[in-house]
Amino acid sequence: MGPRRKVMFPLFGDGIFTQSGDAWRHSRELLRPQFVHKQYDDLELFREVVDNLISVLPEKGVVDLQPLFFRLTLDTTTAFLFGESVNSLQALDPAGESTFASAFNSAQDFVAKRMRLQNLYWLVSGRKFTAACEDVHRFADQIIDRNLSRDKEGSDPGNFLLVRHPEVLAKLRKEISLLKGRMEVTRSELRNMNYLQNVLKESKKTPSFSLFTCQFRQLINAALRLFPSVPVNSRTAIRNTMLPVGGGPDLKSPVFVAKGEGVAYSVYSIHRRPDFYGMDAELFRPERWEEDLPINKDPINAKWGYLPFNGGPRTCLGSE
Repeated sequence: MGPRRKVMFPLFGDGIFTQSGDAWRHSRELLRPQFVHKQYDDLELFREVVDNLISVLPEKGVVDLQPLFFRLTLDTTTAFLFGESVNSLQALDPAGESTFASAFNSAQDFVAKRMRLQNLYWLVSGRKFTAACEDVHRFADQIIDRNLSRDKEGSDPGNFLLVRHPEVLAKLRKEISLLKGRMEVTRSELRNMNYLQNVLKESKKTPSFSLFTCQFRQLINAALRLFPSVPVNSRTAIRNTMLPVGGGPDLKSPVFVAKGEGVAYSVYSIHRRPDFYGMDAELFRPERWEEDLPINKDPINAKWGYLPFNGGPRTCLGSE
């Protein structure tokens, strides 16, 4: 883990992002029940949230989608994890929400800079970072306290690529039309729609539960292959090891990594490698997933060349 815990602790505290070993496994097991399929197979959990988003979109004119997408994420996350949404989309200027959004973005910027400095993380700190973390904690505590006070038992807890590629949207609509106008779509049916799955591999996956939402969700999420949510990540060696390539003038020689040293890697760059995804790797083209991609010719590349949710034991619990 290296300095990750000290880098992130002021914002994330003692939890799954800052733990390792038995503590990390314990936190992961606590969270795992929230992400099992039965929690969202019927996708009802997300209906009200997306309906609220659609209801506040103007029929004409220009709209700033970013703050609305933030509220969509906030409402969905609180509904999913706490059993009830804070419904920030129903009150577009709720007390504390704008403060939280600003504080969270600011705190994330600080954490990203601290991570880049590794053992020199302490050079990036100060009152602004502390204040931002405190605002985030205060808002989260309010949500938790509000839901705990309800004493509820048994409650379960901009992607504009299609706009820019109308031919992809037309092909997707054609596949969706096979549902013959049914407004209700199950998770199983979505997974069996091949072209939709190809679009999802090129763009961020979000649950969908109506015919309109199924088409619309591609317009409101950031791309995962072209624009991964975590574009840069790092790992720390737990023992002396060798990377098979990356050293020497031709970058093909082994590289020694000593125990405790950190290795940063760019998911953003990996997802755009022509030797993995073809010479048009920079383009949004869902059809590529139906082709014999170079990445699939090597089992290691096939496993580790597409990392929208990371890989290994720390694969994101929300990958489904």
